[in-house]
Amino acid sequence: MTRHAPGLLLILVLTLWTAALARDRLDDWVAATDLPPLVTETSVEVRDRHGALLRVYTVADGRWRLRTSAPQVDPLYLDMLRAYEDRRFATHPGVDTRALVRAAWQSLKAGRIVSGGSTLTMQTARLLEDSGTGSWAGKLRQIRVALAMERRVGKDRILDLYLHLAPMGGNLEGLRAATLAYFGKEPARLTPAEAALLIALPQSPEARRPDRDALAAAAARDRVLDRMARDGVLDDATVAAAKTDTAPRLRRPFPALAPHLADAARQSAPDAPVRTLALDATLQQSLEALATRAVRGRSDRLSVALLVADHATGEILASVGSPGLGDRGQGYVDMTRAPRSPGSTLKPLIYGLAFDAGLAHPETMIADQPMDFGGYRPQNFDGIFRGDIRVADALRLSLNLPAVQLTEAVGPRNLIAALRRAGTDPQVPGGVPGLAVALGGLGMTLTDLVQLYAGLANGGTARPLHWQTEEAAAPASRVLSRASAWQVGHILAGLAPPPGAPANRLAYKTGTSYGHRDAWAIGYDGAHVIGVWMGRPDGTPVPGAFGGDLAAPILFEAFGRLKPSLALPPPPPPETLLIAAALLPEPLKRFRPRDGYATDPDRPELAFPPEGAVLATTGAIPARVREGHPPFTWMVNGRPVETGRRSRDVLLEGLGKGFTELSVIDASGRSARVQVMLE
Repeated sequence: MTRHAPGLLLILVLTLWTAALARDRLDDWVAATDLPPLVTETSVEVRDRHGALLRVYTVADGRWRLRTSAPQVDPLYLDMLRAYEDRRFATHPGVDTRALVRAAWQSLKAGRIVSGGSTLTMQTARLLEDSGTGSWAGKLRQIRVALAMERRVGKDRILDLYLHLAPMGGNLEGLRAATLAYFGKEPARLTPAEAALLIALPQSPEARRPDRDALAAAAARDRVLDRMARDGVLDDATVAAAKTDTAPRLRRPFPALAPHLADAARQSAPDAPVRTLALDATLQQSLEALATRAVRGRSDRLSVALLVADHATGEILASVGSPGLGDRGQGYVDMTRAPRSPGSTLKPLIYGLAFDAGLAHPETMIADQPMDFGGYRPQNFDGIFRGDIRVADALRLSLNLPAVQLTEAVGPRNLIAALRRAGTDPQVPGGVPGLAVALGGLGMTLTDLVQLYAGLANGGTARPLHWQTEEAAAPASRVLSRASAWQVGHILAGLAPPPGAPANRLAYKTGTSYGHRDAWAIGYDGAHVIGVWMGRPDGTPVPGAFGGDLAAPILFEAFGRLKPSLALPPPPPPETLLIAAALLPEPLKRFRPRDGYATDPDRPELAFPPEGAVLATTGAIPARVREGHPPFTWMVNGRPVETGRRSRDVLLEGLGKGFTELSVIDASGRSARVQVMLE
């Protein structure tokens, strides 16, 4: 033994030297590895204010590959994945020599490949380079990349790459894309059956696609479950229960809510992987369904748009630009941003400006009669003139002549300036506003109008609407005084709701543009404002369409879907002038336009009783009319009580106590009316 010692020592030294040399060469070989790009493109996500997905976009090659990481994944899935694919993942350097030797021995014995012996790191290397598994060169490349990745990026990053790249059938890549498509949920909570299916899929993603072959998918899942029972990861009872679960048979569509706004958000920051909007996904989905239903069975060119905002913060909570991007012709047009004629929807602002200027009060009387404004002769929508009428009633009835008179007094330029203070962008034909702007002779978007009404609802202070949660609060601007804004809201809250809608005192206004091209309804309560537009995106008329008929019912239903009950409006500010008509200062009792308006100077006028009078009665009161042409018809609360009277004096009998409306109509159909209190 002693004679051979030097030889054995030499062999040992040579062996160690060879091993060291091989190790150094291996280190050099691994160190010289050119790694594939480790940054994988993931789908751009648009999320709502709570983090729920609104919309997801495919990556450049049309695949769904959603951002995720191990901490966002159910730990059970990760435990099962490591147990099934790579039980020594935490300790090996990228290649599991024992697993490779076992796989080679099994293949030699069976004459075919029984198991691949690939680690999760090697599988990730293959997925990064799409190198395949059918050649020694491909396997050697995977080994080299796996060893280099373990040294340079670490196991956490390798596991995240696998979670992004594992093929899950069709154009689905990665765990999160699969859980959303097959189970409709995020991967944070998975059942054992779901986890097992997701582990089985990457081995043969097309053959085991549950949406194409649910039986093959279930069989592959069950084999994974059996292995988990054998290795002690799951107990037998859990595995037996998991096998009774039905494999998914359909692939769910990815969220595609708020498509117009999501596209705008993506374009505003094309490099951002996630955009978070102020929208509420549940509300958005509900209102998109409402929009689809609203046009069902109607003209295939009819569209609808809705916008919901918190008027205190300016946050847009839902935005529906069309009933969908389908085959309705112009569904890709975002009608929340398309300039259209606003019809009568600017009238609340006109009245509010008149209140602020001291030109009128809600109890002021104003003439609704034919007038000529330098050749401009507007008509009421129904062609009827109502004579003297309270300003509040003129706004509720949306009469045109009173609105034009107030616009002339306020000044069309001041009206446009107020619109701009409110944060809107009115499109004035020719750049010079005329009196026609009062009745919709300009361009406004639905977003503009919701912005305007948000200012009215917010005590006359407008705050720009925004859909980005990270956007800094923009400075507010004063459009109306608090008192005038409250008076306008109080008047609008007195409008009767459309048939079938709840009587909830929603402050709202409808509008119809010239030629029935646009139907509007905008409303607000103490917290939110909603706007509705209906029409055809190409601007062609919709015969017979009125805002009150088409848009108002949708407005009330939208509020019902937003919340179960309305938020209370604020109380009147202390500076608000709450007073009966008879007690108004003399200049405010009647609005007096500039001379030369009226084309009907001898219209009837009630000489007695005066507007707002409080009268004691035993069932009858005297009344007198001046001007006008007999015979006269007298009405009480809209009911004729005296007809064909040529006398200008009458005793109206059979009257009850309370507020009573008296009106008189002359032979030419002209009228006058007052409201009195009978005690």
